[in-house]
Amino acid sequence: KKVQIQSSKDAADYMRLMFDEDTIEVCESAIVVFLNRKNNSIGWYKVSQGGISGTVIDVRLVLATALKCLASGMIMCHNHPSGNTDPSEADIKITQKLKDAAVIMDIQLLDHLILTPGGEHFSFADMGRL
Repeated sequence: KKVQIQSSKDAADYMRLMFDEDTIEVCESAIVVFLNRKNNSIGWYKVSQGGISGTVIDVRLVLATALKCLASGMIMCHNHPSGNTDPSEADIKITQKLKDAAVIMDIQLLDHLILTPGGEHFSFADMGRL
């Protein structure tokens, strides 16, 4: 389903649909949604599924997919099965790495969300960390 994303809540609600209800509490997964210039979704890509406390995000795979679908923007999202919305040091580093790499391709990283099984989310953009 294609949607227009105007806020972090819109993004969190949309992204939550892509997580398997059973596994959001068990293992970390990373998903990216790709957007056009009007912030309408083009599609999404499950970057990785990891273990209980981590997952690997390959920036090259994210950007390759963004280029193939002609995205102008993207929103990274992953879950914390623990229910803790605070970003880890690894979360902060991968966000900056993806943002810096995307700039070269004229693609904007609009947000990085952390979802929890309890329905809460953390937005890097809302907290001025992007």
